[in-house]
Amino acid sequence: MSTVREPPRVVVLTAEGTPPPGNEEALRALADVTVVTREGLADALAGTGGRRPAEVLLLWDFFSDALAGAWDAATGLRWVHVAAAGVDAVLFPALRSSAVLVTNAHGVFDRPIAEFVLAAVLAQDKQLHRSARLQREHRWVHRELRRTQGSTALVVGTGGIGRATARLLRAVGVEVRGAGRTARTEDPDFGTVVPAAELAEHAGWADHVVLAAPLTGRTHGIVGPRVLAAMSPHAHLVNVGRGALVDEDALLEALRAGRPAAATLDVFDTEPLPRDHPFWAMDNVHVSAHMCGDVEGWRDELAAQFEDNLRRWTAGERLVDQVDKNAGYVRSR
Repeated sequence: MSTVREPPRVVVLTAEGTPPPGNEEALRALADVTVVTREGLADALAGTGGRRPAEVLLLWDFFSDALAGAWDAATGLRWVHVAAAGVDAVLFPALRSSAVLVTNAHGVFDRPIAEFVLAAVLAQDKQLHRSARLQREHRWVHRELRRTQGSTALVVGTGGIGRATARLLRAVGVEVRGAGRTARTEDPDFGTVVPAAELAEHAGWADHVVLAAPLTGRTHGIVGPRVLAAMSPHAHLVNVGRGALVDEDALLEALRAGRPAAATLDVFDTEPLPRDHPFWAMDNVHVSAHMCGDVEGWRDELAAQFEDNLRRWTAGERLVDQVDKNAGYVRSR
């Protein structure tokens, strides 16, 4: 005699003041859904009030570290979905060593972030930031600009975001190399991939050094004094990965000394960037508010991605975009 399986219990963690996913009604048709903020997470996971323990957790508040504090209550948890590409905030040791599956927003941000990097490269080569300052000062200052075609870019991180970035930069005539865990030649997107562990030996080749790697034990502080000293005096650093990929104190000192020439930073060690941080006032630093992948409609795309995987879960199918918890990212398909 067959047994009808109960709908899975899904907890959606959202930040205070942030609405739940726009497809909440569709999710409720698939599962028993509870939407909570940080304070209610432990009770929701435990299933108090006669409810079953939660089986699935959607981290809609994707930078939250609340799960670590509620872990003892997560006795029924089998799957965590992080609505972001980076999962460094959630991979605490107990989750990493558990049997709980982790999925993420693999692929959603690849093209938008690549477009942001291209915009940053063009803005640097064409002095658009300086033109904006001169316009505010009502000053007409003619200059010669750098040609982007024929310039060089070293993209650190050879996952989906790095590959989309490489393809877009190559489309406008930039010579691109990658930096990843394994050196290789004849890569379809990068041509040559150099070892990220030897970044200081290769950084001097590039006009633009682009950081698009996940934050892991291997990549934490990957750009420090040695790499910065090796960069060309006219080089441009772009960070669209995580703030902790860079030693910010060393970067501040290097930028003040003029090597590299400039930095476009969308991510920082502390976010929001403190109002008194020197980066705000530096003409050769271009700050944005961790928004490089957040194009119009991005939340709807994230919600649809989770809904698709939830349908797979309820059907007993394999989830897509599973994170290798030891590596800290989704392995290439």
